[in-house]
Amino acid sequence: MTLSNDPRTRRRRLGVATAAVGLLAALLTAHPAVATPDPGDAPATRKDVSRSAEADVREAIAEGEIPGQDEIVHSANVTHVANIPKDLVKGTNSDLAFQGQYAFAGNYDGFRIFDISDPTAPKTVAQVLCPGSQNDISVSGNLLFLSTDSSRSDSSCNSTTQPATEKSSWEGMKVFDISDKANPKYVAAVETACGSHTHTLVPERRSVYIYVSSYSPNATYPDCQPPHDGISVIKVPRSAPENAAVVGFPVLFPGEGPDGGGNPGGPTNPGVSKTTGCHDITVLPSKDLAAGACMGDGILFSIEDPEHPKVIDRVQDNVNFAFWHSATFNQKADKVVFTDELGGGVGATCNEATGAKRGADGIYDIVGRGNHRKLVFRSYFKIPRMQAATENCVAHNGSLIPVKGKDIMVQAWYQGGVSLWDFTDSANPREIGYFERGPLSTGQLTVGGTWSAYYYNGYIYSNDMSKGFDVLQVSDRLTDPARRVHLPELNVQTQPDYFD
Repeated sequence: MTLSNDPRTRRRRLGVATAAVGLLAALLTAHPAVATPDPGDAPATRKDVSRSAEADVREAIAEGEIPGQDEIVHSANVTHVANIPKDLVKGTNSDLAFQGQYAFAGNYDGFRIFDISDPTAPKTVAQVLCPGSQNDISVSGNLLFLSTDSSRSDSSCNSTTQPATEKSSWEGMKVFDISDKANPKYVAAVETACGSHTHTLVPERRSVYIYVSSYSPNATYPDCQPPHDGISVIKVPRSAPENAAVVGFPVLFPGEGPDGGGNPGGPTNPGVSKTTGCHDITVLPSKDLAAGACMGDGILFSIEDPEHPKVIDRVQDNVNFAFWHSATFNQKADKVVFTDELGGGVGATCNEATGAKRGADGIYDIVGRGNHRKLVFRSYFKIPRMQAATENCVAHNGSLIPVKGKDIMVQAWYQGGVSLWDFTDSANPREIGYFERGPLSTGQLTVGGTWSAYYYNGYIYSNDMSKGFDVLQVSDRLTDPARRVHLPELNVQTQPDYFD
């Protein structure tokens, strides 16, 4: 289908873009050499926009250039089939995982389990209060894993915030037994250096390895000392998860000096985050490959020995990428999509002034063989629908839609909504569908929107930071073949082989 007749794909008034870029510039120059956290790491804030920007937002809504406040719009090939608002677990919604007829939804206050046997009417099975930013979530067999990336008084679910300068403070991984989905049991905690911002599972028959991504060390933090130039590896025995423990800290960015050998960031590379760890890692176990999005660097590495991953290639983009955030392989493992979370997810960056190359996806081909493979840049992709100066919008979490012979993704863009796009031709990606809500506010830059949007067994599931759990259905000749693919379990950062 074509989207070119949609008035919201047209170029937005410069007034909106100008106001937005001024705000973005302030956001990026305030701390040019440090990582910008994902939204929710600090208490939610709202920032007033100028009166002219507010007037432009209202005019854009009146003229149909953007949807009205909280209005739901979507392309003709997408249907919104369900929404479940937040309930007992009231914090910021984050990532998603799936197993059988269940969806597991992370939240800064804990997690929620849904029965999705009828995707048009999800039912809450359990809500677990266990605060700890950002509660990145995954599942494997009878185990659920939860990341804690905020300094806590202890490892319990009743902990309170405590400064990272205190040696007794705790951050890391939590493990739950979910053999009874209605009554998850907390069974283990493993402290990791600099906490766990995100994590990635490398499942094996008897154990699960966890790659823990964390960053931003500080000499005043006893448990997060520089250089923090690698990842923590945890081994969890399936039969005795209480014995989970860190088994190594492989260095991915060897080098001299206090910060290791990663991207130095500013002032050497202005506007680029200094690499002091990784933000997110995606593994493709069937190919013994992993791709790391590591702040100022993108890496390709081998996980043939999961306890000792080895870097194959490393790339930087010091012109257009500010913060390498996440990665997605295509099914053939000859491409990787890296996302740039420009502004940390709290800026209005989907506008003319920011342009189509910043806050976008970067598509890389993987060329060569074995340990001689290289990442070769091909193009950028960014949603074509301009957003308002009051809407945080940037590339975020997505997954493949499994269509044999095609490379198609569904992806979250915060208040930019959910985008379906085709990168089969890696030099010429194109959007093929979308779903979004109008701005949360017309007078303030208010953080919200879709955190994660993933395809699972015929439907798209979206965890909206403030609006709750959404279910979408896509009906399109390009994506319809994916309905025949059903998985018993899905953690998006542990990519399956859909067609083995």
